[in-house]
Amino acid sequence: MRRLRIALLAAAHVHAPAYLSLLAADPGVELIGLWDEDPTLAHERATAAGTTAYPSVDALLAARPDGVVIAGVNRDHRPLAERAAAAGVAILCEKPLATTVPDAQAIVAACERAGVLLMTAFPSRWNPVVVAFADAVRGGAAGELVSLEGVNTGEMPDVHGAWFVDPALAGGGAVTDHVVHLADLYRWITGSEVVEVYAVANRILQEGFDRVETGGLVSLRFASGVFATIDCSWSKPRSWPTWGGLAIEALGTLGAIEADAFRQRLDVYGRREDGVRWRAFGDDANAGMLREFLDAVRDGRQPAITGTDGLRAVEIVDAAYRSIASGEPVRLG
Repeated sequence: MRRLRIALLAAAHVHAPAYLSLLAADPGVELIGLWDEDPTLAHERATAAGTTAYPSVDALLAARPDGVVIAGVNRDHRPLAERAAAAGVAILCEKPLATTVPDAQAIVAACERAGVLLMTAFPSRWNPVVVAFADAVRGGAAGELVSLEGVNTGEMPDVHGAWFVDPALAGGGAVTDHVVHLADLYRWITGSEVVEVYAVANRILQEGFDRVETGGLVSLRFASGVFATIDCSWSKPRSWPTWGGLAIEALGTLGAIEADAFRQRLDVYGRREDGVRWRAFGDDANAGMLREFLDAVRDGRQPAITGTDGLRAVEIVDAAYRSIASGEPVRLG
């Protein structure tokens, strides 16, 4: 089997080191290198992964990768995806697919015109707890589904990169950062599309910070009649043992099902100044997501999560912001 030539097109995202490590360890992959607009960051990431830092996007694409992982700042997803598509390179793009609906539409259209595979990075679909939850809900373990309640909270992500809290680079705050994961899971679990969004947000969490919203609650109504909520807040204190978490509850006509995606962990008590840390074990959702991307590239097929899935999540985020601005529900579709 020919090894796939894979590269990272931008590497500023918090997940970039994990992607590089997984790709470097995959016997079916030749990790040919990475590019980032910050040469120092590019060198650091490349050195850690034992690969090459390219001086430009053109130089990386000229190396003829089979696929690229776009893991840069949200604002740059569209121009990088369009350049990769024009070069005929398959794309796995970090979430959110784009910072605006028109940009997300443009990415999907560019890949369709070029006949290029486009996948959105929603690794939670490969979390074993989430998979079991979805199977139980679809199998009727709680009866007919009535509602979904989800929490995807975390710490202020500026500890992972200042750009996460820069509205010009990230596209927004907690709503942009955290709504998309659960929005995608809800669509996947229900097989239904969102028809109405109502959202509220504030900037009172994380004292002394008010550049973007730090707290948010989004309510969704689906065409199937199911309704759902998403707490997307950056509500965890700096001392929290990890970056955040994702939990879901389904309420049905016969009962309820609960899932916590991050319960597979060890509580580690180190030195006093280190505090408590959680060390995860079990299946790696990022690894499952990357395997799906690589298999889709090899097989010449559509991935389990498409660019359109990414677009739908961006549409929900956009509707949430419009609802926050107007104070009224926003219709979709």
